[in-house]
Amino acid sequence: MGSKRNGLLALLGLGALAYWKYKKSTPEEQQAVKDKVNTAKDNLTKFGNDLKSKANEVVEQAKNKAGELKQDVKNSAQ
Repeated sequence: MGSKRNGLLALLGLGALAYWKYKKSTPEEQQAVKDKVNTAKDNLTKFGNDLKSKANEVVEQAKNKAGELKQDVKNSAQ
């Protein structure tokens, strides 16, 4: 229990330090930070969309393969 609390306090302290440093930085440095965050967000969104489309492709391939196997079983049973 204590380690969770200490970890949370450390994370909170780092967040406060980052916020203070951001507020004390120049407008150019603030813009650079905003650009990095937006780039990371865009990359994460792109990665999520790619992952989703690949998962959908795998599902479609599995459905097609299942349909083929079902047809083969029907054909061999006749």
